[in-house]
Amino acid sequence: MQLRKGLADAVALADHAKAHILRWGNSSEHYRKYFGNAPSGEAIGYYEKVINGDKGNALFRCDNPDGNCDQPEWGGHWRGENATDETVICPLSYATRRPLEQLCALGYTVAESESNTYFGSDLLHRLYHMPAFGENYVEHFAEDYAGALELAETNETYTTHDSDTLQYFALDVYAYDIVVPGIGCPGGESAPSSATETPTSTVISAPDSVTDAPQRFYKEAGLEVISSSQSPVSSRQWVPYSSLRLAKKFE
Repeated sequence: MQLRKGLADAVALADHAKAHILRWGNSSEHYRKYFGNAPSGEAIGYYEKVINGDKGNALFRCDNPDGNCDQPEWGGHWRGENATDETVICPLSYATRRPLEQLCALGYTVAESESNTYFGSDLLHRLYHMPAFGENYVEHFAEDYAGALELAETNETYTTHDSDTLQYFALDVYAYDIVVPGIGCPGGESAPSSATETPTSTVISAPDSVTDAPQRFYKEAGLEVISSSQSPVSSRQWVPYSSLRLAKKFE
C-alpha cells in the first residue's frame, strides 16, 4: 500500500508540474528558476511520461536481489545492467519516506531538505532511471538543489532532462500553488513573486486535502475540470501487479 500511495504521489507531483508549465510557460518565475529560458516542451513531456506514458516492463521489487539493501543508508536502487527495467525499494524507504500530505510540514523546505524526503519525489527520481520513463536521456547533470539552480544559470540546455531539476521544480510549485498558496516552503530564499503566477485577481485557497488539491488548482487557474472522478489523482492511479509490476494503463 505504501508503494501504491507513493506512486500516486509521484503522479500528482508530475501532473501539477505539467499543469503549472502549461498555465504560465516560461513566464513563471519558478520555471525560470529551475529551467532558465529553455523551451518548455521537453519538461512537459517528461512529466507526461510519468502521468500517461506506457509503463513498458517497469518493475518495482521489494526483495533484495543484489544485496544493496543490506547497506544501512540505502532506500533503494536502480538495478542498472543487472535489469534495466527494475528498481528495488529497500525497507528504509517504507520507514522514512513521507506522504505528500506532509509537504512543507515538520521543518521541510525545498532548498534545505533532501529531495527524497517524500515517497512521491523519490519515486520520480527512480522512475526516470527506467528506460520507459527517462529513455536513457534524463540524467544527473546536477546533484542537489544548489546544483540545479546553477545549471539553470549556466547550462539551461540540460535542465529539462535533469532528474534533480524535474524533482525540485515539481516539489516547489506544488508547495507554492497548492500546499501554502502564494508562499510555499522554498527555504533559503524568498518565494518567487506571485505577480506572474497568480491568475487575474484570483486567490488560490488552501485545499481540503492533497488529493483534492490539483483539481482545486485547475479550477482556480481557469482551467476546465470535467468531473471529480476525473481529477488527476483519482483517475490516474498506478496499479502495481502484486505490488510490483506496473500496469500499462492507469485505469
